[in-house]
Amino acid sequence: MDKWTRRTLLRSAGSAAIATAIQSALPSPLFAVSDSQEESKRPKPADRRFRSAAVEAFIDETRTRIGDSELAVMFANCFPNTLDTTVEPGQFEGKPDTPVITGDIPAMWLRDSSAQVWPYLPLARKDEPLRALLEGVIRRQARCILIDPYANAFMADLNAPSLEWSRKDKTDLKQGVGERKWELDSLCYPIRLSHGYWKQTGDTRPFDAGWQQAMALTVETMIVQQRKHGLGPYRFQRESFVSTETLPADGYGNPVKPVGLIASGFRPSDDACIFPFLVPSNLFSVTSLRQLAEMANAVLHDSALANQAQGLAFEVEAALRQHAIAQTQDGTIWAYEVDGFGSQLLMDDANVPSLLGLPYIASSPDAALYERTRKFAWSEENPWFFRGTAGEGIGGPHEGKDMIWPMSQTIYALTSNSDAEIRQALSMIKVSSAGSGFIHESYFKDDPKKFTRSWFAWANTLFGELIATLAVTKPALLG
Repeated sequence: MDKWTRRTLLRSAGSAAIATAIQSALPSPLFAVSDSQEESKRPKPADRRFRSAAVEAFIDETRTRIGDSELAVMFANCFPNTLDTTVEPGQFEGKPDTPVITGDIPAMWLRDSSAQVWPYLPLARKDEPLRALLEGVIRRQARCILIDPYANAFMADLNAPSLEWSRKDKTDLKQGVGERKWELDSLCYPIRLSHGYWKQTGDTRPFDAGWQQAMALTVETMIVQQRKHGLGPYRFQRESFVSTETLPADGYGNPVKPVGLIASGFRPSDDACIFPFLVPSNLFSVTSLRQLAEMANAVLHDSALANQAQGLAFEVEAALRQHAIAQTQDGTIWAYEVDGFGSQLLMDDANVPSLLGLPYIASSPDAALYERTRKFAWSEENPWFFRGTAGEGIGGPHEGKDMIWPMSQTIYALTSNSDAEIRQALSMIKVSSAGSGFIHESYFKDDPKKFTRSWFAWANTLFGELIATLAVTKPALLG
């Protein structure tokens, strides 16, 4: 089944019967089928891909702080969804090796896999098998980057053929690559995961010579994509009736002026950039490069790599201040994309890194600038913000007009200090689930039963992270 057929089917999945029929045509997520929101919809224990004592204890303890029974069941379904359905623990050369598929697509995105396991990091200190599984994710990501730093997705079995829709792409498709869309955030997320793992566990075992080589290649790739010395080696074209699936200008993307920013072919949504300097990803890179510099000094004792990463972070941040701030009638905000020539695109997309999600994923050097940007993003001034009878939120070109992504509602809550905003987000997220007990990719603004992707592990785990956070910081909002 190709990606477009899968999307069409999932969009129509409005009842348990239809959803069950569709799931039978997809890689099995092993979900239990139930018509009641009050019942667990996790796989049976024997069918779960990985079981963590620390995670199970955490779920049980957290549920005691959730007064809303529907939220409690959704949390118990969603928080462990990555471990229940998407991880494939194993070994490579005697060390942990953990592919993590994204859900209904049988491939491992560097972005998704990092985000999917992120909420488990604080629990790894209490659970050695869980720690080893996370180590395996870091090691697998380093292997993937060394195969091709320009790829966004890799096959769980690196000897398997690429994803069906990628095989005719006009690009240098290497063995093991699932899809080869150059996305700057795909190299930032593994740094974020590695740094978070190191800070939470103190363990340095994953950060060996292979990881060091992958990190050096990461920085080298970012420097090449500043395009100071030409366009670089990456090109991508795809035969498709969807314009966001391919890059213009002979596969290099629209022109940029080399001003210090890093070009990206595609957004975190896997949609093509209009202007290749994608601002949220460049802001993310500043944070990630500084995290890498810290690890290069403290763990690798590689001052050359540390200095290179630190210098690039400084250069990108300075260029962002100069070229990525837009003037509006309500004051300055971050643009979404720029080209260095003066062109700026004002919008935001639901996928993270986003402008809305900057405090969650990256640092914005100006808090007031972020607040104005946030206000813009969560308003109808943003062309991809939608409001309907079933909720409001940000979508994007990936699923199109009037399709709200619950992920944006989760990020809205995670980045808010307002109890009213968080309550509103929680209410809308419950509606978006349409009684399924899980978080979908997107849904029609006037009918949550018209949704896409019933098995989207990143969205599930992100929601679980939100509830786990609120259970500690604002438990009253869960009542």
